[in-house]
Amino acid sequence: MRNPYAPGAGQRPPELAGRDRQLRQFEVTLERVAAGRPDRSMVLSGLRGVGKTVLLNALRGLAVGRAWGTGKLEARPDQSLRLPLAQAVHAAVREVAHRHRDPDRVEEVAGVLKAFALRTRPEDRKAVRWQPATSIGADVPATRGRADSGDLELDLVELFTDVAELAGDLGVGVALFVDEMQDVAPAELSALCAACHEISQQGAPLLLVGAGLPHLPVALAASKSYAERLFRYVVVDRLPREMADRALLLPAGTEDVQYAPEALDELYVLTDGYPYFVQAYGKVTWDTAVTSPITLSDVREAAPEAEGELAVGFFGARYDRATPAERDYMRAMADLAVRHDDGAVPTAEVAAALGRKPQSLSPARDGLIKKGLVYSSERGTVAFTVPHFGRFLRGQST
Repeated sequence: MRNPYAPGAGQRPPELAGRDRQLRQFEVTLERVAAGRPDRSMVLSGLRGVGKTVLLNALRGLAVGRAWGTGKLEARPDQSLRLPLAQAVHAAVREVAHRHRDPDRVEEVAGVLKAFALRTRPEDRKAVRWQPATSIGADVPATRGRADSGDLELDLVELFTDVAELAGDLGVGVALFVDEMQDVAPAELSALCAACHEISQQGAPLLLVGAGLPHLPVALAASKSYAERLFRYVVVDRLPREMADRALLLPAGTEDVQYAPEALDELYVLTDGYPYFVQAYGKVTWDTAVTSPITLSDVREAAPEAEGELAVGFFGARYDRATPAERDYMRAMADLAVRHDDGAVPTAEVAAALGRKPQSLSPARDGLIKKGLVYSSERGTVAFTVPHFGRFLRGQST
């Protein structure tokens, strides 16, 4: 019951170690934008299990703490962006509307938002429940001729402009947070970048913070050439040794428990500094240990259980989503990755290992990319989105 560790998808660990710099950067950005000074939105990228969603939520918390309007959405490859984005903007408007002194102005913005949302295709409306402007006037009519052209780029510019002005009346801004941003369709990603570009030129107090897999910066640059200057790019990576130790020691210290130095050495070897693994091994090691300090033998006794839990919940659940052809592709990748320090593997080598032509493997590769199991940051290469996934697959085949 006293176990302080929290291995969960997007669940904030008790100690958010190694992310102080990003948090401070965003605090400065919030202050600058609220003061009418220009600054860039932010994009977080990295492998799965490095804490992108946790950091995204922490950044949102900073915005909420400064009374900004905030909204968050998770992009999906099979879903249009318009409706989830409308819901996120709706949440942001709600957070500032109750403090605004001009109800007519609030109703006007709500009408624009409703008009924007109603341009969603009927099939997309059925997929996600949407009750526009529920808490700021259920009977608000849609404003015709504003954010309802059907051109996503134009509609976003008009919607963002009005929402940002509403927040600006209160001396704050609006921050929208997009998780799994690599799953936004290319045309919609282009429209989103263009709208953010226009808003930044206006100096309007609106920020977009995206998070996604390592190829997200490449996808953004492909959508708009100026995207590389539009965002501040932050690579969220594994923790250095000092921060990995901090993530273990500080939570344990709140329960008057210590670690032997050899135990910390072994835990860093096992986790490689990946935050999710740190929490997973920390939790099982805590349950195994009987006394303080936690020893090397405790870690070694707990390791098989931690590995088993990861094999089922972290690795296995992803592997099970793949088709037989996709599994063959990943197993070939895993075997070849040994030659490349478990990094990116040339697709030509995968084809050669499977005795196939590269073009014939395109459906398997594209399916894996769509499912978020592999990514391609450079033409002609693929890599796993999940750390240690190649090691897991090699272990399954032995």
